[in-house]
Amino acid sequence: MNYYKFEPLLKQTLWGGDKIIPFKKLEAQMENVGESWEISGVKDNETIAVGDGRSLNQLVRDLKGQLVGEASYKRFGDEFPLLIKFIDARQDLSIQVHPTDEIAHRQGKSRGKTEMWFVMDSAPEAKLYNGLKLQITPEQYKQMVENDTICDALAQYEVKEGDCFFIPAGRIHAIGAGCFLAEIQQTSDVTYRIYDFKRKDKDGNYRQLHTQEASESINYTVLEDYRTKYNPQKNESQLLVECPYFNTAVYDLTEPMTMDYSELDSFIILIGLKGQGTLIIDGEEVTFQAGETILVPATVKEVRTEGTIKFLETYVLS
Repeated sequence: MNYYKFEPLLKQTLWGGDKIIPFKKLEAQMENVGESWEISGVKDNETIAVGDGRSLNQLVRDLKGQLVGEASYKRFGDEFPLLIKFIDARQDLSIQVHPTDEIAHRQGKSRGKTEMWFVMDSAPEAKLYNGLKLQITPEQYKQMVENDTICDALAQYEVKEGDCFFIPAGRIHAIGAGCFLAEIQQTSDVTYRIYDFKRKDKDGNYRQLHTQEASESINYTVLEDYRTKYNPQKNESQLLVECPYFNTAVYDLTEPMTMDYSELDSFIILIGLKGQGTLIIDGEEVTFQAGETILVPATVKEVRTEGTIKFLETYVLS
């Protein structure tokens, strides 16, 4: 096949909002749906290919480099390297950090997690945390968690549609209430919870924090601005993120465009953000609209788009 669509995994959460419900056009109403895992090779949470029946990692095992690219298959093996989500937050999510691969290995984990967010049509008051604004030490960090002042050290941003944040492993972050966004990340479930606003579960217990592991994982460097800067343009590719784990660009198209992948040794993931259109993938036609995610195998040489549609394009350079 020239492309794969997958059945999304809808995650019900206490903090989930209702944007994903109309966005995914579900027939059955579900409350508190916080995440839609679009493409996932996470163990016990693999997405299944529509009309094919195979899980994502089974496709990788069967097709190998033909699906993900020869260099990517050599690097990542039978596990698909990226996890794609839509996240809809009705409440503030916990403050978190993820380790680098190196630190994760020292801590007995398989790999760390680098990720990025692209903000979609969010609430007017939507905010998020990304990075440190105060220079603190690991000891000060632990004290601030203990005395409930850790948020004072974090950079907070009011966000709107089109905002982008790159979150390399080690950077403290949290999604705030009202945010609706697309997330691209390494395939990893290593998350260290730093602070959860003293919230209690139904049994009256605080959620577990990972203060020590987090202190070992935080990059304490302070930057002036953590927002990814780019110049939005119609009918052009706008590069957002270039890192060892993924490259991501955004397209906002109102006219046809042909994307040449003949020299690229990687799968391509297209994530629909707004509008609708048609993709012609090496001559095979498929509809594409907001809320859909399509995996294009590494063997595909060309994708042509038609229609009015905004989407993210991501792939791996090895």
